[in-house]
Amino acid sequence: MKAMTFIMCTLVAGAMTACAPSQQQAQHMWNTLDGNPPLIIAHRGASGYLPEHTLEGYALAIDQGADVVEPDLVFTRDGVLVVRHDRYLSTTTDVAEHPEFTARKRSDSYYEQSEGEAREDWWIEDFTLAEVKTLRARQPRESRSKLWDGLYEIPTFDEILTLVTTKAKEAGRPVGVYPETKHPGFFESIGHNFEAPLLTALDGFDVGPVFIQSFEASILKRLKGKTDAKLVQLILEETPGAGPNIPLADISEYADVVGPPKTLVLNDKMLSPGFVAEAHALNISVHPWTYRDDTPDVERGRMYDDLKSDGDPKLGVLNRAAHDANSAIEFELMLAYHSGVDGLFTDFPDTAVRIRDAMNLSNKP
Repeated sequence: MKAMTFIMCTLVAGAMTACAPSQQQAQHMWNTLDGNPPLIIAHRGASGYLPEHTLEGYALAIDQGADVVEPDLVFTRDGVLVVRHDRYLSTTTDVAEHPEFTARKRSDSYYEQSEGEAREDWWIEDFTLAEVKTLRARQPRESRSKLWDGLYEIPTFDEILTLVTTKAKEAGRPVGVYPETKHPGFFESIGHNFEAPLLTALDGFDVGPVFIQSFEASILKRLKGKTDAKLVQLILEETPGAGPNIPLADISEYADVVGPPKTLVLNDKMLSPGFVAEAHALNISVHPWTYRDDTPDVERGRMYDDLKSDGDPKLGVLNRAAHDANSAIEFELMLAYHSGVDGLFTDFPDTAVRIRDAMNLSNKP
């Protein structure tokens, strides 16, 4: 792994910046719930550079200065927690290239009911850990490099925790974990309950903060009082302008953090941190998702136009073309106008760390 990491870092060095958090971070006055700088959460690792949910991707994220890494958890057939965003395997692994698994491809009624569309695929719960370990990770986004496809294993949650512990000690700073329980209701229906294996795995992890997130409130309510981890309710805004699908007042009864899509936080409120202020009034932290350097984002363009129309001097000499292409500006806008945001999910931790640290150095009280 060390040799591969050296080669990896050499090849992507031109596209990243290894940014450990600045010692001067605390010099900037942040309006976060706890007064600390916002956390940079590595979404599926440094997934903008390497295939998501791989040991190598998480190691790179930590090297880039991420405060927390985010693994999505699913169960194998034999009940082991492994790290994948989806139950289906075709987009993020080379399962289709394994003839021994051809007959495993099938439709799935739970997926069809929950997503409203049929899908034939290979599903994680049909594979043992030993079989999963024969697969290799692939980059699911067509716009990103395929150079690393076929090189990296699918890690277990235990392997992620071991890696983070080692890397945090090497870096000499805290690094946390932010696991998401994926489809807990479905997995419970087939005999896999997240509660015991998740808490057992986390027992003894002490090198950084722990957050447990889910879109399903039931698992968070069951975990309340059974763990010191911060509980995070992920939410959606099903119709623009409609607000969160779960009221913040309800979330405050069982969770510590809310994870909204960034558009909900920004929606027509760029000059007023309404959603953040409401959450903070209920003692809830806010961690919006997901910031990407390489994805055209019409929301960024709308944000720029809204602010320019108000003649806001903070925009300086920024131009629309640069804005649309540069997520660094999106980070700046989010942190400048919603400085109460307590954390950010990003595929590119180095960009977020660089912007946050630059704001600390240039905005001393």
